[in-house]
Amino acid sequence: MLITRLVLAADRTRQWLIAQFVFLLLTILKMFPADAAIRFMDRALRFIGPKTSRQKLTLTNLRNAFPEKSEAEINAIALESWGNMGRMAAEYVFLDRLFDFDPERTTPGRVEVSGIPLFLELRDNPRPFIVFTAHSGNFEMLPVAGSAFGLDVTVLFRPPNNPYVAEKVFKFREERMGNLVPSHAGSSFALARQLERGLGVGVLVDQKFRKGLKTKFFGQDVQTNPLLAKLVRQFNCEVYPARCIRLPGGRFRLELEPAIAIPRKTDGNVDVTATAQVLNDKVESWVREYPGQWLWYHDRWHIKRYLKD
Repeated sequence: MLITRLVLAADRTRQWLIAQFVFLLLTILKMFPADAAIRFMDRALRFIGPKTSRQKLTLTNLRNAFPEKSEAEINAIALESWGNMGRMAAEYVFLDRLFDFDPERTTPGRVEVSGIPLFLELRDNPRPFIVFTAHSGNFEMLPVAGSAFGLDVTVLFRPPNNPYVAEKVFKFREERMGNLVPSHAGSSFALARQLERGLGVGVLVDQKFRKGLKTKFFGQDVQTNPLLAKLVRQFNCEVYPARCIRLPGGRFRLELEPAIAIPRKTDGNVDVTATAQVLNDKVESWVREYPGQWLWYHDRWHIKRYLKD
């Protein structure tokens, strides 16, 4: 019993120290101009990322997804992906300054939005709906955009594993992104309550899921979370794709696309597995268009356990 307490205490201390290092780094970043800090983190992760254990997984994922690409192309995408992650970390600190979109402003800023009529239509005609996105570009900006348009959207998010970092991240997101639901065993009920109230929810659909539906992603077998499809089956609500695209010069384009067609069985009920596949196909189309803006170090295909040093 004593040994168990000591091990747990040591782990808490380790996580606390890691969190303090992260907070210190972010505090230092905030002392510099936003663009300079973001460029620094881009270069830093392009240097550090390839030296980590995740680089092997990154390259394997890219080779499997793009067998037609050369090694030079694969390595270039991997570097851009690491840079994208570095930029995201820095952009998190400056999110209030970076998100300068104003629906009333006519001159372009750092953030541009495509699909404004859809935002306004959802706001002016309240009803239950689901918005889904992927880990591409700076996806954290999408719920901020929803708030800017006055949409009441509850966002499902996966907290960081470090509890000290998770607490700070939750407070930061809650202030800027509205209603948040941490991903855990009861999160599906929280989202269902929001839809039942006639409100919207937002979910990421490209995460690894150990006990999901058998689907394909880049032609390979994956397991996909059935949550979104089951919510559609229960509430018969519209589903909208949304994404963030990095543009040259440190700019962004946020896109809200028209609602997707939901596959149905012959009896009219939602085909849950086919719907999950539609989500994967949409995300794949986004990733193929901007491959360097997706997080390739993520073990989406659950193959890390097969990789040997």
